[in-house]
Amino acid sequence: MGQRILGLDPGLAIVGFGAILCPKVEQSPVTLIDFGVIKTSSGMEIGERLCIIYEDLHTIMQQLQPDLVAIEKLFFYRMANTIAVAQARGVMMLVLAQHKMPLVEFTPAQIKQALTGMGNADKHDVQLAVARELNLDYIPKPDDAADGLAVALTAWFQCHD
Repeated sequence: MGQRILGLDPGLAIVGFGAILCPKVEQSPVTLIDFGVIKTSSGMEIGERLCIIYEDLHTIMQQLQPDLVAIEKLFFYRMANTIAVAQARGVMMLVLAQHKMPLVEFTPAQIKQALTGMGNADKHDVQLAVARELNLDYIPKPDDAADGLAVALTAWFQCHD
């Protein structure tokens, strides 16, 4: 059947996810399983938001049954936002540990490099690469979901090399 890889783009307001099926046969294409987002409202208390991420990620894990999860490492830019994203990422790591899920992590530059050949590629170039690699005639939306797929594809490229 192949390996199922779930890619996660951490966030507090929006967690992007994308799942792909990687073939066992060398020349077969990677196929899209599913993609989407977990959303939390800024009007909610942080604890409620983390609970939503926790519960929804458990559901996604049960539905998609991945063999491997790839997650984006934190990129530090605004301290207040970084702390909130780190809290959400911690909850996500807890869910993955509870599912005894093998995990790989990538920096944003590693993901850009894997998909475009340039570690400083812009977001649109990465999205175009996601669509191309999955043989889609559209760019997956919202952006966070496309980012989740980019993380999953990076894991596939790393395992495949």
